[in-house]
Amino acid sequence: MKNKKLLIFLAIVVVIVVFLIFARNPILKMIYPRTYEEAVLIYSEEYGVDDNLILALIKAESNFNADAISNRSAIGLMQLMEETAKDVANQNGIELDDENIEQNLCDVYKNVQIGTCYLATLLKRYENKEIALAAYNAGIGTVDNWIDKGIIKADGSDIENIPYKETNYYVRKILRDYEFYNELYK
Repeated sequence: MKNKKLLIFLAIVVVIVVFLIFARNPILKMIYPRTYEEAVLIYSEEYGVDDNLILALIKAESNFNADAISNRSAIGLMQLMEETAKDVANQNGIELDDENIEQNLCDVYKNVQIGTCYLATLLKRYENKEIALAAYNAGIGTVDNWIDKGIIKADGSDIENIPYKETNYYVRKILRDYEFYNELYK
């Protein structure tokens, strides 16, 4: 009786292991989806930002909830603050209806356009993903201050020194998810 139970248990374990080995990508693709891929690809190409980086950022910011509004009033997929969105739109000739800004920023295409344009600006400014992502989360002034004070290096080689726990975790999470996206969607 014990041997029969052990054999059944081992058979179940083998089936589960085989399933996980062969079904790994489909399961991981459910965890790391390419939701809103069309919008992401359009603006990835327009602004020269890696589409997998945009997807990893969206996953971290809103987990693909286009109607997300944070407790700090960040809106949409890429969790844009109204003032940041207005500034980015004005500086880059992107049409944005100031009277219906929340509705505009919940629009997938508008949100991804402005968020990707902003990320492209940060990537150009800092010349590396790590610091650009820190600035996306903590703000340009804050990150510039950290660099000026020598808290972090401008080359992003010491992101473990980012003093805000939330930003430190945020940057690491996006970089990890970016690697997953790159592996899953080569």
